[in-house]
Amino acid sequence: MGTIVFVGAGSMAEAMIAGIVNNEVMPAKDVFVMNKSDDERLFYMQQSYGVSLVCNERNALREAELIILATKPKDSKQVMCEIANYLHDNAAVLSVIAGVSIETIENGLGKRPIARSMPNTSATIGKSASGVSMNELVDSNLRKRILDLLSSIGIVREFEEDELHTVTALSGSGPAYVYYMVEALEEAAIAKGLSNEVARELIIQTFEGAAAMLRQTGEEPERLRKNVTSPGGTTEAGLKALENRLFKETIQHCINSAERRSRELGALS
Repeated sequence: MGTIVFVGAGSMAEAMIAGIVNNEVMPAKDVFVMNKSDDERLFYMQQSYGVSLVCNERNALREAELIILATKPKDSKQVMCEIANYLHDNAAVLSVIAGVSIETIENGLGKRPIARSMPNTSATIGKSASGVSMNELVDSNLRKRILDLLSSIGIVREFEEDELHTVTALSGSGPAYVYYMVEALEEAAIAKGLSNEVARELIIQTFEGAAAMLRQTGEEPERLRKNVTSPGGTTEAGLKALENRLFKETIQHCINSAERRSRELGALS
């Protein structure tokens, strides 16, 4: 793949750039980054990852083979308006903006090969879980290159575009839910007298071990849960407390709320 330009330099752009550079997907000098006004942020990206900064928007965008839109949803229309005239006809677009549809991007940047994806910030260490949808102008060669790019930062699966709202709610936002649960477990452990360091170590290993069991054994989570749960034991007591506080219903509400917000962001863009 030739040069790529990240339009936006926020956390998602940084996560993807870190994955691309650290996994040597392409030379850092061929990865360009631009944003609207935060020069300090751009210099940080250059110093941290060795990427190139866009000094001349017109030239950088016209020479780019792939434009990665990574702005905030509320800024997407204005940004597309600002860059539309600079893109060459064959330039492809990969959007990682939550909620913004392929149709909206086509309206803003013209009919061209467009893919819409939702990675997560674990892309930084090559552990993202990404969903992607592509329009009919993405040919088989470009499709492979986009999938290879996203695979370099974790796993990627293709979806119908409407399903990306659920993917965004589940895996796009998912790391935050996990971190929030870790916060809660740490607070509970510390309240019972464990040190922060010990609690953190135990929790991380517990999450890593449970994830590895799911992947390596291929067992259903229900079966693995039951294997841990002895009748009348400590695990059963803890699970009953979660059930009594409608844990599954709360998770369902969490996903529904995030998915609904994804659709709202799309409608506002």
